[in-house]
Amino acid sequence: MKIETGRLVITEFDRSMAESVHKNSLDADNRRFVPDEVFETVEDAAETIDFLMGVYTHGGGPLVYPVLLKNGACIGYVQAIPLEDGAWEIGYHIGGNYTKHGYATEAIRAFLPVIMAQLGIEEITGICLAENKASVKVMERCGFAKQYEGPGPYQGQQREICRFVFTATPRS
Repeated sequence: MKIETGRLVITEFDRSMAESVHKNSLDADNRRFVPDEVFETVEDAAETIDFLMGVYTHGGGPLVYPVLLKNGACIGYVQAIPLEDGAWEIGYHIGGNYTKHGYATEAIRAFLPVIMAQLGIEEITGICLAENKASVKVMERCGFAKQYEGPGPYQGQQREICRFVFTATPRS
């Protein structure tokens, strides 16, 4: 996969990105909102990258793609996660040093049509903690409609969540 926007490139992982993935994962928001995606060492990040690269060819997990600036700096990721009921969930993270520049919105807007076509799906879910105001704004800006706000499962615990859905515009 290779998607280009005005400022970003969404592509496939390679091991050279392990240090950036490690550093981006350590920011306070990542620890707070998605603690299972924190990589305490470069080696932990490299192991995960190896797994994710295998998913590109063999399946069996989330489809995760790094988000790069045009200069090659790895600033985060976008992902499509298979759910048990056959549906898919969107996920994303932009490292703390790169937030508040609209990169998440730009990446998701570019990623959605490509990944949904690749998966052959017409809708995709987005779930975040209700207190994660930045993530709520990204989903709203990308055309997701809020379906639910209240208690729900998140990272193995009952938390206050927001559940969104994005529906592809039917082609005529």
